[in-house]
Amino acid sequence: MAHFDLPLDELERYRPELPEPADLDAFWRRTLAEQEPFGVDATFTPVHNGLATIDTFDVTFAGYGGHPVRGWLQLPVTRTGPLPVVVEYLGYGSGRGAPHEKRLWADAGYAHFVMDTRGQGADTPDPDPATGDIAAAGFLTRGVLDPERYFYRRLYTDAVRAVAAARSHPAVDPARTVVTGTSQGGGIALAAAGLVPDLVAVMPDVPFLCHFPRATTITDAIPYVEVTKFVKLHREHAATVARTLSYFDGASLARRANAPTLFSVGLMDHICPPSTVYAAFNHYGAERGLDQADKRIEVYPFNDHEGGGPDHEVVKLAWLAKQLETSM
Repeated sequence: MAHFDLPLDELERYRPELPEPADLDAFWRRTLAEQEPFGVDATFTPVHNGLATIDTFDVTFAGYGGHPVRGWLQLPVTRTGPLPVVVEYLGYGSGRGAPHEKRLWADAGYAHFVMDTRGQGADTPDPDPATGDIAAAGFLTRGVLDPERYFYRRLYTDAVRAVAAARSHPAVDPARTVVTGTSQGGGIALAAAGLVPDLVAVMPDVPFLCHFPRATTITDAIPYVEVTKFVKLHREHAATVARTLSYFDGASLARRANAPTLFSVGLMDHICPPSTVYAAFNHYGAERGLDQADKRIEVYPFNDHEGGGPDHEVVKLAWLAKQLETSM
């Protein structure tokens, strides 16, 4: 791969106008309020994981519409007092997997909550109210003709309720809640950051679901190309699709965040182009007057969608430890 997007100095200044609908905040207040009658009702069942240093709990909680959503809660075996919790959202097309696949944060001494992705993981189906709508292959255009029926309305709501579920466990300190994720998980983390007002840190890596107007025209890689293919076949719906996506743009929701953040970006990333990541980063916290000192982005000039990989995990561990120390 080669650099194909804006030069780095332009990326650092890239702050495009975002086509936010006038009722964006009202839409999300209503969406979340409609879920309150269901309760979160998280259950935590111990499971044998074969690991000597981590306790694993099989989690079920009520997501959007009261639909059961699965997850893992991982805790260090040796622990004293309530722990900070890292809530992790997953990449496109993947689910929670096996407990031993994700152990970094528990090994580092944190509680780690991994949310399964409805319809994408093996353990959480999506009782899809948009069944019967026209869509392209994948998830990006499911229900895309109506924000009320769009797939990511359900998934973002799950993400908010996952925070509440994680906080409900007695081993977790609710006041020290962090969200993170890579690619789709990074975009979901940004949505959670804009919708949950009291997080202490947000760590989106090479985030997907950001700045849709540019993403869908600058790359023909999956998944953004799903939107392009849909509009190519259904030209008459182009404006409707753009309107729906504007309710779910991670860059717009990031504007409403107020927690310190650490982003990562690969400058050769053809799946989540650098300018779409920088659109979210440069807008992050703008509506809340977030201090620029509370925003950081790690740049990997020669990396594609893998971003910084394990090297960036080292950066995240050090950054988060510092954030939690200063938040005490």
